[in-house]
Amino acid sequence: MAVNVRIPTPLRKFTSGKDIILVEGATVGEALENLTSAHPELRTKLFSDNGQVRRFVNVFANEEDIRFLEQLNTAVADGDQVSIIPAIAGGRA
Repeated sequence: MAVNVRIPTPLRKFTSGKDIILVEGATVGEALENLTSAHPELRTKLFSDNGQVRRFVNVFANEEDIRFLEQLNTAVADGDQVSIIPAIAGGRA
């Protein structure tokens, strides 16, 4: 299955400026594994040492937060979109 992974602006320096990368994968985890295999510098930005998605990184499969689905085991189909969205904090209360 070929899925489109949307790369946020702060991480594009690790993908030669590309905002969308086509990768193979039947699950979100497989897609992200293939993405980080092709762009190794992304691995530490996306995953903690135990292989889980970092707390401050949100991952969506077709507009759905994978934390409320099957997490990295969330199935994706050919042409689906996986979006990486870093959490944003700060501002005034």
